[in-house]
Amino acid sequence: MGQLMRRNILTYPAPPFNEGYDLICMHPDPRHKGNRVVKIQVKSRLATDSSGFYVHSRTLKAFDYLIVVVMNLGYHFRRGADGRHGAGPSTLYTLPIREIRRRLVQGKREKVLFGSNRRCLSKYEDDTGLEQIAKNLKIPYPVPPRLA
Repeated sequence: MGQLMRRNILTYPAPPFNEGYDLICMHPDPRHKGNRVVKIQVKSRLATDSSGFYVHSRTLKAFDYLIVVVMNLGYHFRRGADGRHGAGPSTLYTLPIREIRRRLVQGKREKVLFGSNRRCLSKYEDDTGLEQIAKNLKIPYPVPPRLA
């Protein structure tokens, strides 16, 4: 929520026990024409080497974007190439629904895979990914007021 609000996207938590999405985003100006709402589901992964995340296919129609927070607390399945545990800063991936449908693997539990490397997800990473939501809501980049 903090990262979205830092970009001037008005963000609220969804009602409790709501199935399908976790956050509600909208334009900060109530007089903005075509004021629409964007619904976001949030998933998190602790391990640096996580290969993906689980999502129910029945909830895919309930949200517009899915934000995956990879907390990078260390490697779970193996050690890194440098022999370290891989702890580092967390990373946000803001995936639109079309990308989730493309990466969805059907099975007993549907899983969305990141792929062998995450370089293909660079356009959805951190501020670049959050910019998609701002563009969808037509929110201009915030400019500090001029000091007189």
